[in-house]
Amino acid sequence: MALENLISIDFTKEELKELDQHINGIQNIFKGKTVNLPAEKRKQYGSIGNHNKLIVDKAKNYMEQHPDWIPNFLNKKEFDKDHEARKQVETRAQILQNLSQQLLDTKTLLDHDNYSNALSFYRMVRFLANENEPGAKTVYEDMKVLFSKTSSVKTTVEA
Repeated sequence: MALENLISIDFTKEELKELDQHINGIQNIFKGKTVNLPAEKRKQYGSIGNHNKLIVDKAKNYMEQHPDWIPNFLNKKEFDKDHEARKQVETRAQILQNLSQQLLDTKTLLDHDNYSNALSFYRMVRFLANENEPGAKTVYEDMKVLFSKTSSVKTTVEA
C-alpha cells in the first residue's frame, strides 16, 4: 500500500539565504527593543485582553480631552509612546505569529511524512532480515532498539 505524502516542498539555496537575511534583519531591529520574560514574569504581568484594551484606549482619549485630570505622577508622554509602540508591536506580532504557525504546521506534516516513511523502511528491513537478506539483520538489530518498550526513545506508533 502506497503512503500518502501529505506535503512536498523544497526551498532553493537562494530562498533560504534570503529568508535567513530577513530573519537576521528582524533580529537586528529588535536588539535592545524587545525583552524575553521568564515564565514567572509573564504570569506576573499577564496579558491585556480586548476589554482592557478598551479601558486603555478610553483612558487615553479622556486624557487628551482633559489633560488637567492626569495625575502629576503619570508621565503622559511616556504613556503615549508606550501606547503607540504597543500598537506597532501588536500588528507585527500577529503577522509573525501567523507565519510561525504556518511553519510549525508545515513541519508537522513533514515530520508525519518522514516518520511514516521511516516506519515503512523499518518494516521492510525487518522482513528482509527474516528472509536472511545480506546486511539486513545488522540494520534491523540497530533500529529495533528504537522500538523497544524499555527504550528511552518514545514512539507514537509501534512497529
